[in-house]
Amino acid sequence: MNSIPPKPFTHHLLTIVLPWFDNGKFPLFLAPMAGVTDVTFRTICKELGADVMVTEFVSAEGIVRRDDRTRKYTEFHEGQRPVGVQLFGADGERMGEAAKKIIDWKQPDFIDINFGCPVSKVVSKNGGSSLLKDCPLLASVASGVAKAVGDQVPVTAKIRVGWDEKSINAIEVCKTLEDCGMQQIAIHGRTRSQGYRGEANWEIIDACAQSTDLPVIGNGDIASGEDVERRKNSTAVSGLMIGRAAMQNPWIFREAKHYLETGEHLPPIQIEERWRLIIRHCSLATQSDRYGGEEKHTIMAMRSRLMAYCKGFSGAKALRQKLCTVISVNELEDIAADHLAGKFDHAPVHSE
Repeated sequence: MNSIPPKPFTHHLLTIVLPWFDNGKFPLFLAPMAGVTDVTFRTICKELGADVMVTEFVSAEGIVRRDDRTRKYTEFHEGQRPVGVQLFGADGERMGEAAKKIIDWKQPDFIDINFGCPVSKVVSKNGGSSLLKDCPLLASVASGVAKAVGDQVPVTAKIRVGWDEKSINAIEVCKTLEDCGMQQIAIHGRTRSQGYRGEANWEIIDACAQSTDLPVIGNGDIASGEDVERRKNSTAVSGLMIGRAAMQNPWIFREAKHYLETGEHLPPIQIEERWRLIIRHCSLATQSDRYGGEEKHTIMAMRSRLMAYCKGFSGAKALRQKLCTVISVNELEDIAADHLAGKFDHAPVHSE
């Protein structure tokens, strides 16, 4: 199998080799996902083999205003390192100020700038992927953060391949980001207009990786060890980022590493182990203050995550109806026991 050597970043007199590429490592990143990659889920994915973490994106304006509700999104445990905090915004000076505050609070391993989020409420504020339409503004934001942070921690960026099919400009954007002092670029292989539809364009990701001296992290449609091996060996990326596949299957990091090392698949995760992890995830979530510390509110907030975990389970329709009303860990444990006993396989369901 090919081994991609680490790409040193050179900017003025500063030369840095990001440690997660040391000795030719090919790191697997957990993608930042709003409402998903909180402290609890990052803990689980780290245990299962994720190499590098990125927090959910957080508003630079919220950080500058010292909004406690915003600040909690920057929290992480020491055991999750290396971990970066991801910022979004459209004002380079304010973004830089926010980055310095975060470094003072937590000293993350890097600051990541979100130039890829397709969500309308972010785009409407001229953040996320909207900056792909305005390269001068994108450059202002990137250089503003890099200048403010200096050599305290690396600054990285995440982009999409373009705004839409008529304006795919990822190679140009990568050049701009390199000139502005970014030290790594993660690229999601879809346009903003695609959202999460269609297939990720790995030809463009590869072209970007070959066009820049920066390490490029590929993202999009990575759902198995075979996917990891294929993209590692057929493109010039220096690592891969896994997002939506990890929501249903956080074991993907362990499976992918085993496949890279041996060329063999691990046995499928048994249903009992899946339920143990689901219950543990919910139990850990109730111990955090993410949802105000109340078990009911926490479990209600976790319902969409439960649906993702249980996708493909037997008796899925009846199971979903139970999960969409669950309000406690004890109730979830009872649902798991009934499911393992086969009680949902032929259960009558109400029309939806």
